[in-house]
Amino acid sequence: MSDELWESTAGWWQAGFTDGADPEYVEQILPMAADALAGARRVLDVGTGEGQVARLARARGADVVVGVDPTRAQIEEAHRRGGGPAYVRSGAAALPFARASFDAAVACLVFEHIADLDEAIGEVARVLVAGGRFALFLNHPLLQTPNSGWIDDQVLDPPEQYWRIGPYLVEDTTVEEVEKGVYIPFIHRPLSRYLNALSDAGLVLRRMEEPAPPGGFLARATEYQEAASIPRLLVLLTEKAR
Repeated sequence: MSDELWESTAGWWQAGFTDGADPEYVEQILPMAADALAGARRVLDVGTGEGQVARLARARGADVVVGVDPTRAQIEEAHRRGGGPAYVRSGAAALPFARASFDAAVACLVFEHIADLDEAIGEVARVLVAGGRFALFLNHPLLQTPNSGWIDDQVLDPPEQYWRIGPYLVEDTTVEEVEKGVYIPFIHRPLSRYLNALSDAGLVLRRMEEPAPPGGFLARATEYQEAASIPRLLVLLTEKAR
């Protein structure tokens, strides 16, 4: 069922989140990805979608860039848009590359949709050289927990505004209607699951970023402006042990 969902939502994603359509990507995700990949020569983009991060890596000077995605409609659009990377239709849990094929890998808002977390992270580690980098971008596992959100409670006297946290410690798979008629499967996990899986695969955390929502996003999402101090994004910058 999830494969069908991803095929059916590919066009929605391409229209709403690529080619400058989404300020969160333009102002925050793409610049942070560019910084994380700076200087890398052989780059793997896991869950590449239509290839915008892969194209960015190639434009910034990487010699070899490969994007992988299990969704046929995304890979076909990535090929159509071109820009220099190669594209392969593949899931993350069984990457079709030899050991130590890349010196950097990136995954932008992908692993919260992957059921086989440990296998996928293990595969990323396998195809990285010793000392290779993996930048993992996630919807913040604490603050984007299912049923979390900004609460403006006008019943209390005085009124209170706060961010409600859902059942953070409970791993949960949901299919959310993110827009009318558009359904996306999400897998919530606590941060410790990601960090421990990275550690078990020999990927050492070097830096963690929790950036504030960018101005362009806040200007568009007026309902989020009062929660501007609540990060939507978590970025884990890791390195494969030598």
